[in-house]
Amino acid sequence: MKTLTVDLGDRSYPIHVGSGLLDQAGALLAEAGLGGSMAVVTDSNVGPLYAARLVGALGGKALVCVLPAGEEHKRLSQVERLCGEFLEAGLDRSSVVVALGGGVVGDVAGLAAAAFMRGVRFAQVPTTIVAQVDSSVGGKTGVNHALGKNTIGVFHQPSAVMIDLTLLETLPEREVRAGLAEAIKHGVIADADLFVYMEEHASAILAGDIEALERPVVRSCEIKSAVVAADEREQGVRANLNYGHTFGHGIEAVTEYRRFLHGEAVALGMHAAAALAAELGLVDVAFVERQRACLSTYGLPVSWPGLPVEETFAMMRHDKKVRAGMMKFIVPDRLGHVLQRTDVTEAQARRALEALRN
Repeated sequence: MKTLTVDLGDRSYPIHVGSGLLDQAGALLAEAGLGGSMAVVTDSNVGPLYAARLVGALGGKALVCVLPAGEEHKRLSQVERLCGEFLEAGLDRSSVVVALGGGVVGDVAGLAAAAFMRGVRFAQVPTTIVAQVDSSVGGKTGVNHALGKNTIGVFHQPSAVMIDLTLLETLPEREVRAGLAEAIKHGVIADADLFVYMEEHASAILAGDIEALERPVVRSCEIKSAVVAADEREQGVRANLNYGHTFGHGIEAVTEYRRFLHGEAVALGMHAAAALAAELGLVDVAFVERQRACLSTYGLPVSWPGLPVEETFAMMRHDKKVRAGMMKFIVPDRLGHVLQRTDVTEAQARRALEALRN
């Protein structure tokens, strides 16, 4: 087991990465000072696979709350439902919420933990790659609105994150590929060596080799932990983690979160952002093609011929990163480094979306 720390002073917390950690959850939570009554929040896909094991590891006593699986159910109504179940079970301010699932479960459970009794502690047990390398770390919780992704939420840091790599063995292949988009993203924005690793070890990673997967998972957590420690509430450098997300969130919203998985939308957004960077003169065509080739190797989409440009652009304007009407775009200027730009014209943004139709 490897342990990293998200350094937030008295709110610092560990990220444990290893194999078989699900069965050690009780001991690891105790080390983090978490005890008392617990609620395990999971979904209809993950619950039948792992909820009983987690409850057993927690001593055999925990409320289990099952959400319907899918991004389309990431709504405020589910937060209200969870809080109602917590109340009916007698949970109180000393209770702990444990999120067992992917990014949707973590975001909804985290927001419920932040809202219940004005805030109770919670822990993350991510079961998808996208959650393990990204969404379980950093304290962003939230739900979607018809007009925008994650537009309703708060920052509420977990008290512990337990990443059990063996849980990925039951993850559908499409979910594996989609999650790896976030690891590739981390390479583009912060670590050229990680990007090269993703290029060179694609076969082993896609074959589910745990040893091959460990490096991108651990390195992604290291990158995100450092960024969160430096800029917890996204006032500066943390926005770099949104590479591909401004376009990607618009694509998710315009499709009502039904056509693409989050990682697939991010892959499309990364290609659009690279095309934008090339138009701005920050990178050359070779960079755009290299990133496209890497994404394609992992079976991720880099084009959508039917993309509705105007409708997607309208959704992007509702993105929570818009400030005083100005959209912020994260664009690369070299492999392993990105810039934040607010001087992108609407015409340039539309042309970047057009690049996805080719």
